[in-house]
Amino acid sequence: MKHNVILGIESSCDDTSAAVIVDGLLRSNVIASQQVHEQWGGVVPELASRAHQQNIVPVVDAAIRQAGITPQELTAIAFTRGPGLIGSLLVGTSFAKGMSIGLGIPLVDVNHLHGHVLSHFIREKEDDEVPEFPYLCLLISGGNSQLIIVRSPEEMEIIGRTIDDAAGEAFDKCAKVMGLPYPGGPHVDRLAQEGDAGRFKFAKPHIPGLDYSFSGLKTSFLYTLRDEKKKNENFVEENKADLAASLQRTIIDILIDKLDKAVKQTGIKTIAIGGGVSANSGVRQAVADYCERNRLKAFIPPRKFTTDNAAMVAIAGHFKALNGDFCSLDAVPFARVTV
Repeated sequence: MKHNVILGIESSCDDTSAAVIVDGLLRSNVIASQQVHEQWGGVVPELASRAHQQNIVPVVDAAIRQAGITPQELTAIAFTRGPGLIGSLLVGTSFAKGMSIGLGIPLVDVNHLHGHVLSHFIREKEDDEVPEFPYLCLLISGGNSQLIIVRSPEEMEIIGRTIDDAAGEAFDKCAKVMGLPYPGGPHVDRLAQEGDAGRFKFAKPHIPGLDYSFSGLKTSFLYTLRDEKKKNENFVEENKADLAASLQRTIIDILIDKLDKAVKQTGIKTIAIGGGVSANSGVRQAVADYCERNRLKAFIPPRKFTTDNAAMVAIAGHFKALNGDFCSLDAVPFARVTV
């Protein structure tokens, strides 16, 4: 029987990653992170694409070696086609095409967001539990906050999305105003564990339906700091933990409120979260607690599969390859798209 051996390549932002999945089981997942962006307070696209060029060959080589296979055993190459930084995507796309031609095997283009949604199907052992369809996925990352009904690996319906900033942007932008290093989300999470989440009150939007909005919260946070610093120039430094905890609690409340509405509207009993913000300890605990209170099945991914990684690209590619859903060599990357 022919095995399904997928090489996944992820290069959508500032992490170069490669992974190998064999018949649905993860064999390797290698990530090279870029530290060069920290001094600029955000990802610099040109620096990111240059770093991908330096990293992609050794990362792919390491993934194949750690998987214990040879390149000739691969049956398909899955790559992130978008969304993301176009220069970074071009590096991964071009490398995947060259390798596809050299090995004479097909290409699978993967939507980066689909990878996050399907990350719960990454199995390291045969008996690892995966969701049953349909499930409701809360996708929360730096650029996206979405509620998605997942009926199959191919059929996904967005029932709610952000109309402005995403949850990850709210974390990072508010962290920057506080003077925290980039990326700000993990620093807010760390500080929040030491602070009083009820100390400060920030604005919560009243958006009808299941759509999200975080711009009002961001503005409310900014104005609070501005007004308080007029009274005490050391306000932020003296209240960092409480500010972080209150900010995190507000973001979580907004996320859980819409999730609860979606559960009641759809009647779906299985909940999953994905995306970079799903690494946040407060978000993870809040979703777990909500599901336990309401007798729902919760799927919360290991932190290593929440950030950008090639394992999620490989598992999405695995499902597409099983259906013979390959792409041509003239496929071009795209910077923006929704699920």
